[in-house]
Amino acid sequence: MQLNDIIADAQDQDRGRELELADPVTGKPTGIKLRIAGPDSATQNRARLALSDAMGEHADDRGNVPAAVRERLRLESLAACVLGWEIEEEGQPVPFTQGNVIRLLKAAAWVQAQVDSFAADRAAFRGGQ
Repeated sequence: MQLNDIIADAQDQDRGRELELADPVTGKPTGIKLRIAGPDSATQNRARLALSDAMGEHADDRGNVPAAVRERLRLESLAACVLGWEIEEEGQPVPFTQGNVIRLLKAAAWVQAQVDSFAADRAAFRGGQ
């Protein structure tokens, strides 16, 4: 591996990779597909920096951030790593917006866990897709 390989890999991760959510009990595909930016992407880096800035803005004089605020900021940061999707509600495509991504993430902890795990998995982002 050379420096140009590392740089190219990080740049490629900004294109994202597809994650199809799996039923948390059966493991079967749900048909809900998300395009996620990789852990070394500029997209995820911006999300991490925005999270750090927001935590600082919401900290009290002792540096504490209320749990509800931390959770909201964490979900916003995770949602910022989602680049697109294929998802329906009542048979209609759901518009891709950060608000709707956050709505999906809030729907169930297993959704958050799958998205977070995939977003951190460098192996999932090796090689073009």
